[in-house]
Amino acid sequence: MANTILVGAQWGDEGKGKIIDFLTDEVDIVVRTQGGNNAGHTVWIEDKKYVLHLIPSGILRDDKLCVIGNGVVIDPIGLVREIEELEREGVRINGNLLLSEAAHVVFPYHQLLDAQREVIKGKNKIGTTKRGIGPAYGDKAARTGLRMIDLIHADRFEEKLRIRLRENNEILKALGAKPLSFKKVHDSYRAAGDRLKPLVVNTVIHLHQAMRNGADILFEGAQGTFLDLDHGTYPFVTSSNTTAGGACTGSGVAPNRMDHVIGVMKPYTTRVGEGPLPTENVQIADMLHAMGREFGATTGRARRCGWFDAVATRHAAILNGIDELAVTNLDGLDTLETIQVCSAYKCDGKVLEYVPVDYETLSRCEPVYTPMPGWLTPTDKIRSWKKLPAKARSYLKLIAEMTGAKLRIISVGPARDQTILI
Repeated sequence: MANTILVGAQWGDEGKGKIIDFLTDEVDIVVRTQGGNNAGHTVWIEDKKYVLHLIPSGILRDDKLCVIGNGVVIDPIGLVREIEELEREGVRINGNLLLSEAAHVVFPYHQLLDAQREVIKGKNKIGTTKRGIGPAYGDKAARTGLRMIDLIHADRFEEKLRIRLRENNEILKALGAKPLSFKKVHDSYRAAGDRLKPLVVNTVIHLHQAMRNGADILFEGAQGTFLDLDHGTYPFVTSSNTTAGGACTGSGVAPNRMDHVIGVMKPYTTRVGEGPLPTENVQIADMLHAMGREFGATTGRARRCGWFDAVATRHAAILNGIDELAVTNLDGLDTLETIQVCSAYKCDGKVLEYVPVDYETLSRCEPVYTPMPGWLTPTDKIRSWKKLPAKARSYLKLIAEMTGAKLRIISVGPARDQTILI
């Protein structure tokens, strides 16, 4: 499989966890390259459901190494909790998981700042998960953040935390929040640091040594293209680079060592939180929610849903250099007589075939739809391309052609075996 970057081609929640789990069989190492525990990957193995937040989905296979790279921001308390939950389920962690010593740490003051800023914004809120991800990345950019290498060195950590907490308590008081106890934060984070210390290494050197030894690596992204800090629907985005370039900076592996990019997308569109969604449709949202689908793995929030947006996925293919597509949740459309595909936008009397940078312009865009006939046949038990209904194959071919990449994987359910490899 060589070195593969896997990205979300929409607004996140495309079912990347299932595709990562499926592809992990072909690689030696899985690397998480950005984001924090504001994201979640859901994986079903037989009848058991696993929800992962920071740890790559590859951890569910005993013979694979998983790496949390330098581009990730780590909540140590949350990570220890996630490790302990997996260990209770019989998942092996020691020897299978490494953490970058350069990854930045999320603290309680980041979480409080996140929540207070949303309150202040009122109706203009972003819809953040309030996990402190944005403020942690803000400290990283401001060069005031603490990293995992700091957390595992007791004296250094105490000194740096005292300075950071003193400053942030003043900010919290100014925003109307209660200041944090140094002792409480210090003791809980030191305990988490001691638990995680054996896993903390220079992951850049480790990955390059593994590549020299012939290892194949899968680079796992969180969220999706249009939540990218630079290329998404700013300011309704996350605080990291969710596009393919983020895999390089977030892992320390150079672009010329990457072999190809797989984009994951649904045959319809969803997003969580605020911001424009041109193809949003109440009827399709109600249908999917009634089926028990499209609720956030991390927050449980109902996702906003709409028809497939080929303008957005075509733009994502350009930004990421997507070679191949993995389409998930095809079975979610099995009961529809007619399916709409957005092929262009109309805005201010003009037809647009790209996603505007300005979110206010995007909010005014009206989708131009191409109707496609539905297949009205269950697909969840189908295991080959040729056995899919002809109308389903036509629909998949159309959205792939409009996106500009080749179909590789079709998912017709959450389980590993509900996967069609083309």
